[in-house]
Amino acid sequence: MATTVVMEALSPTMEEGRLVEWKQPEGATVAVGDVLAEVETDKAVMELVARVDGTLLKHLAAAGATVPVAEPVGIIGEPGEDISGFLEGGAGESSEGSPPAPPTTEAAPVATAPAAPAAPAAPAETAPADIGRVKASPLARRIARERGLDLARVRGSGPGGRVVKRDVETASPPATPAARTVVPARTGGYEDVPLSMMRKTIARRLAESIGPIPTFYLTVDIDMDRTWDAREALKALGPEGKISFNDIILKATATALSQHPECNAWWQGDSIRHWHEVHLGMAVAIEDGLITPIIRDANHKTLREISTEAKELAGRARERKLAPEEYTGATFSVSNLGPFGIDEFTAIINPPEAGILAIGGITEKPVIVDGELTTSRRMRITMSCDHRVIDGATGAGFLQTLRTILENPLAMVW
Repeated sequence: MATTVVMEALSPTMEEGRLVEWKQPEGATVAVGDVLAEVETDKAVMELVARVDGTLLKHLAAAGATVPVAEPVGIIGEPGEDISGFLEGGAGESSEGSPPAPPTTEAAPVATAPAAPAAPAAPAETAPADIGRVKASPLARRIARERGLDLARVRGSGPGGRVVKRDVETASPPATPAARTVVPARTGGYEDVPLSMMRKTIARRLAESIGPIPTFYLTVDIDMDRTWDAREALKALGPEGKISFNDIILKATATALSQHPECNAWWQGDSIRHWHEVHLGMAVAIEDGLITPIIRDANHKTLREISTEAKELAGRARERKLAPEEYTGATFSVSNLGPFGIDEFTAIINPPEAGILAIGGITEKPVIVDGELTTSRRMRITMSCDHRVIDGATGAGFLQTLRTILENPLAMVW
């Protein structure tokens, strides 16, 4: 019996995925574990694999389509098997081994190049009252009702002519010929760009953080002269001493957090989890957004180990090759915009973490030391704190320890 290939949840926060490329053509013989397609999740590009043996009879989603988790994208069965029931929206055996539930969401295909909105079909004799007999997904029906569209006048692009979400979103509403589109379209002096999977997740996570979390901010100004000199000494050792300031900051942060577990914590709703191990997230800017790979057990690693791991993780993050366990589960995070010329900023907490550090650039500034005017290399760090977990004095104590370590870098080897 034919089975459906469904869009799997390939990351813990994934709600939908974009089918980047089919790796197997229709008619290909596949075995369990064979890679069927590449899927862009909210964090990385992952592989969708076959869960049954057989022949890939049909692609139900085209490359570039955005498909909700658990929705079908393909059919695997025996050569020549009748799959008309699948194409007409009939239920069949899913690739997970059980019949799929009636779909409540629908794929939203995204074109790989700018395209014109789907045109409404020619006026049909079917009256609006016949809308229930039009083949359409539940989501398409709901959107049509909200927009006052007659589904009988919308051309369906789904299997068997089924009207799907994209069709009603790109159809012209009554008396409003300029409907919004879900593909990039240059009009006048602007361009509408559809959200990537990552940008959708960033938007949702920020709304979960900045609104519900009572956040306050603490800023310290740190003398980086000794750390600067220490890094210069390491650079003199040759390639093996190539350590960045970010590496040093990560090591110092992990060391300070091990002494302040009340900041290395998660808000659990009805409890606070104080972590004994430091799993340090480091923000990495990539095309289309931001991802935070994790240096696990950072408090037990040497500066060189942290440096090596940070570079390797950042490289694979930019290639969208991180596995889910490499960017989920941080106990605290660091965001460094110093290399981008930013002196000071505030970062948004990534729940359930209780804090995040925003690192500014190192700049030479005039200071008064023992009544004398001199210059010093200074760096400003701002800590965003979840007040449900961290009080002002608690956060201040952590930052005092961090400043002591950075102003006396030998403290990292105690």
